[in-house]
Amino acid sequence: MSKHVIKAGSILIAEPFMMGNTFKRAVIAVCEHRVDGTVGFILNKRIDMTIESLVASFPEFEAPVYYGGPVDTDTIHYIHNLGDLLDGSNEVSRGVYWGGDFEKLKFLITSGLVKPDNIKFFIGYSGWSGGQLQEELDQGTWIVDDLYANYAFKDEDTSLWSTVLNNKGDKYTVIAQMPESPSHN
Repeated sequence: MSKHVIKAGSILIAEPFMMGNTFKRAVIAVCEHRVDGTVGFILNKRIDMTIESLVASFPEFEAPVYYGGPVDTDTIHYIHNLGDLLDGSNEVSRGVYWGGDFEKLKFLITSGLVKPDNIKFFIGYSGWSGGQLQEELDQGTWIVDDLYANYAFKDEDTSLWSTVLNNKGDKYTVIAQMPESPSHN
């Protein structure tokens, strides 16, 4: 049984033949990992909604909204690259922060200090209870790597899964080329 190192600031890359729409070809930013559980957000499952349509008092803002995962889909979360500009943020990796003062965020957006490419909003999150993620890793369900700010804010959503695998190199470049359906092999 191999031991994979998971921490806030890791990414989980779905193995190529994972079935089901929730995690198929998903790249998940791990924002919290503790003994009692793990919280992350799917970076590449954009949905056709706007943040102002979800939050009535939100200023007009052209930032995309993503499906963060199947847990608590009536909640909104966000990661950003604003750092200390947004009070209460938690740094999860270099240039990637989670959460922060929501009222100040709205103020910064209204003031023009936050642009859509500075932030990603999520409906729901991906969560694992204590030990659950380690079991999935031991079964080969996920490939682990580091979370880079470009993965969160710059890379194209539709190609993120293959981009991350190509960047890992070696055997992962072969995996990145696999078609979504095994019948297309």
